[in-house]
Amino acid sequence: MFVLDPQSTVALVTQIVGGFRQMVDDGALRPGAKLPSIRHFAHAHGVSVYTVVDAYDRLVALGYFQSQANSGFFVRSRVSPALLPLGASGQYSFDSMWYLRRIFENRALRSKPGCGWLPGDWLFTEGMRRSLRNLAAEDVDLGGYGEPKGYLPLRQVVRDLLASREVVVNAEQVLLTQGSSQGLDLAARQLVRPGDAVLVDEPGYANLLFSLRFLGARLVGAPRTPAGYDLETLEARIIQHRPKVFFTQPRMQSPTGSTAVLSHLHRVLQLAEKYDFVVVENDIYADLDPESRPSLASLDQLKRVIYISSFSKTISPNIRVGYLAAAPELLEDLARLKMISGLTSSEFTERLAYGALVDGRWRKHIKTLRDRLALGQRRLASLLLAIGFELFCEPKAGMFLWARHPAIQNAGELAYKAAEQDILLGPGHLFSVDLEPSPWLRFNVAWSDDDALLRFLVTLKAA
Repeated sequence: MFVLDPQSTVALVTQIVGGFRQMVDDGALRPGAKLPSIRHFAHAHGVSVYTVVDAYDRLVALGYFQSQANSGFFVRSRVSPALLPLGASGQYSFDSMWYLRRIFENRALRSKPGCGWLPGDWLFTEGMRRSLRNLAAEDVDLGGYGEPKGYLPLRQVVRDLLASREVVVNAEQVLLTQGSSQGLDLAARQLVRPGDAVLVDEPGYANLLFSLRFLGARLVGAPRTPAGYDLETLEARIIQHRPKVFFTQPRMQSPTGSTAVLSHLHRVLQLAEKYDFVVVENDIYADLDPESRPSLASLDQLKRVIYISSFSKTISPNIRVGYLAAAPELLEDLARLKMISGLTSSEFTERLAYGALVDGRWRKHIKTLRDRLALGQRRLASLLLAIGFELFCEPKAGMFLWARHPAIQNAGELAYKAAEQDILLGPGHLFSVDLEPSPWLRFNVAWSDDDALLRFLVTLKAA
């Protein structure tokens, strides 16, 4: 077994991960071998249990360990490195679904300030119930499949919605999807091949990063700033890596909450034209924005931009209804890919979404939702600043605040301590291109007016 050096400048969690990786790569630990329990390793090496938990979880994510319920951790059988999809460093495969279940989508915890969805009582519940009653009263054919591109009346509503955002399309340029996640997945599978360089926001949308790693993309970070992008670094990385596509979230970005200013949007499109890459714009928080502002799609009119959004954040995530708009030829390719992978999306849920959107109370719901989020932003920003946190920016709208505390070096360790108190936090490494430990945390303001979180943060301040 390897020896840890607590005096080293290398973090203990990194030493543990590196030590076990070396043992597996050298054959000192064979596939199927059982690892020391977390508590046994922590006691034997004089380190925190949280440090070992973080290290073991990272080794599972990197494909070295596997976890078996009620049995512990074992060395995972690994295929030849030549067959593994490449990550940001070109060295690992990524067990994304395990990671999502284990950490990111842990809905069992009572307090969820780190999650990416809104509380149920913030959503358009009554509108959904009215739509469901109306749908039940109609003579709807439940026996067949829906249209390949999705329910036409809803596509027409999306067309009009995009027109209000100054994106001119016809209904045939709109593809309904099972949430924005399917839209992003379709775009990725259409545009990305194993080994391709792909630009992504850094930090970025965690689910997308997992998906791109799974496809074998070489992730290239485009650093975010409070105003949008570090444009100088962005162009330098484009020149160095020559990406085929840039997946980005200009508006109310997850996790930072930042929104790119108009000049940055123009510059991104200039770079896309100059260096010949496609831009996939994820605009899932557009309905939460109280300001009317341009998007990449409105500036480009879908020449180089694929536009993706969803109703999950405003109606209900359970109905899984999103949409994608693109240039006609590319849209047809994406529609075929949708049919190959899953035939059609659910016309039933698309009809539900349609009924909610044409409900007379929809506009009032959106205004109420924006107001509640603005209040949550003010409250949480004040609380975090009072405790000594640094804010990446103060969006004053939308779901997220991105913050760090000078006393926290690895937010992952803090997240495990919070989980012991039934609190789900969003540690920064989940949103990182390279998965390295991060001091940053993503806070969802809709879940942060919570006594348990307040007590936990006050305890942190006292410590």
